[in-house]
Amino acid sequence: MVMGQPNNLLQILSFILPRLLLLESAMTTTSAPSTSPVYSKTPLLSFLERLQETALATLGPKDFDAKFYIDMSLRFPLPVVENVFDCLPRSADGTVSPSDLEGFIAKYLGAPEEDLVVVEPPDYVPEPEGFLPKVKHPAVRAWALQVHALWRNLSRAVSGSVRDQPDLHTLLPLPERFIIPGSRFREVYYWDSYWVIRGLLASKMYETAKGIVINLIYLMEKYGHILNGARSYYTNRSQPPLLSAMVRAIYSCTHDIGLVQKTFPALLKEHEFWNSGIHQVVVHDAQAESHYLSRYYAMWDKPRPESSTIDKKLASNITDGYEKQQFYREVASTAESGWDFSSRWMRKPGDIMTLATTSILPVDLNTYILGMELDISFLAKASGNHGIADQFLEASKAREKAIRAIFWNEKEGQWFDYWLDNCSSGKEGQNFESGKQNQAVFCSNFIPLWIEPFNSDEKLVETVVGSLRSSGLVLDAGITTSLTNSGQQWDFPNGWPPVHHMIVEGLVLSGSDEARLLAEQIAVSWIRTNYAVYKKMGVMHEKYDVKCGDYGGGGEYVPQTGFGWTNGVVLAFLEEFGWPHDRDIGG
Repeated sequence: MVMGQPNNLLQILSFILPRLLLLESAMTTTSAPSTSPVYSKTPLLSFLERLQETALATLGPKDFDAKFYIDMSLRFPLPVVENVFDCLPRSADGTVSPSDLEGFIAKYLGAPEEDLVVVEPPDYVPEPEGFLPKVKHPAVRAWALQVHALWRNLSRAVSGSVRDQPDLHTLLPLPERFIIPGSRFREVYYWDSYWVIRGLLASKMYETAKGIVINLIYLMEKYGHILNGARSYYTNRSQPPLLSAMVRAIYSCTHDIGLVQKTFPALLKEHEFWNSGIHQVVVHDAQAESHYLSRYYAMWDKPRPESSTIDKKLASNITDGYEKQQFYREVASTAESGWDFSSRWMRKPGDIMTLATTSILPVDLNTYILGMELDISFLAKASGNHGIADQFLEASKAREKAIRAIFWNEKEGQWFDYWLDNCSSGKEGQNFESGKQNQAVFCSNFIPLWIEPFNSDEKLVETVVGSLRSSGLVLDAGITTSLTNSGQQWDFPNGWPPVHHMIVEGLVLSGSDEARLLAEQIAVSWIRTNYAVYKKMGVMHEKYDVKCGDYGGGGEYVPQTGFGWTNGVVLAFLEEFGWPHDRDIGG
């Protein structure tokens, strides 16, 4: 959204209100998938994909990372670089010698890190005042300060060349400093940023946290949705929508109403994005009541540029053109979910060729949107606009009712994803059938507990706690993502920081003594796992193997370190639970 600089929230809302009326109208229809937009690739991306394919053919698959090549920048204009590349000597099979390829790259391309600048966060101090007062154990406190210091290592800004010559870069010119996840993830990622911010708030780094939100708003204003990550090849999809949760978390610490005013147009626009067109599906329950819910649906039916060689290899045996496009769309939509990849999205667990993410109504996505509606209501009320607050409170009640009607399973004490019919769009919707709930056990089945309407329901909390305890997900080293060992990274035995945090915080927010005991048990196990691996390897990991208490694996890339959301969750847990003098840390 491009607009002038309003003086206050009322002016913003006077501009936005007509859009809300359109949104209300849009919620009565759903566009068919066949009409969804497909974004074109830029000439730069097309060239870098060719480079990626040549590098794989030349260097072989061992230790090959497709993303490395798509993240490179050009030292000269594209026609010059492409002409030199096309003139490289090639053998009969079309391959380039390693020395010729390496020489070309060294002269004509910049490494992925070269368009980033390491910057000092303006609000970093080695030990902030009031930092983790409940952490009494000296070894744990020393480690927590080391984790806190990692914010300096992960702090970046885009170089001036990205702003001056954007056509030479896949990196996008964000206006503020930011925190990268780490390793191969050298750019801002959307849902990672929520847990980075939670850690920054524990570190009292409020200005850095605000800067991350300003960057996400920039992406929303420019592209109409917040991108999966701040690269040009991510414009075709988003990620789990947590911008409102970030704003509310920062506001709760700073009471910065100016930040709320600045973000409000983006929050409203994001709500519209997830509640219209290809993302929205209508389901009629047994009482013929219509429920409006959301799904992941990437605007892309080609190989993902950052994983083009991988996607093409996977699809190489698909001969039908439409089926191949649909497979590519499912892959990109799964990446939009943040859970790339998992048996959760497969019609046949373990077979990635059966991905069907667009045919699933996800429990967690709709939970995040419910949270968004409650956050917008809260922030509007805090700003004095009770009309908007009431409108979004009503929207939240409708979504809460939908989540209870479509996802909740009383017998199992969990919320289950819902499988859609193959023809899953259209204003007519489809009828609810209980047999279409996916009753496989995933940690996402417990994410609704994170949101107030559910964690304040005493009877429901008691049921969910019992179900979680008996689910098989809670292991000695943390919560496993699923019970299926598919070889994918969002499956057994991997445990991930964000789901640990949401489940633990939901248990705590319930106010139940039994739920808090379980929450602390999980948090303590998770902290010990992180600590043990850090002491052994000196790094924080993206994910962990919660069966054996080591770093995680699986999927299409090697384990990554750094690591933004891991650091954030550890600091948030230590802030909530502390660590007594006499509690063993292990390691």
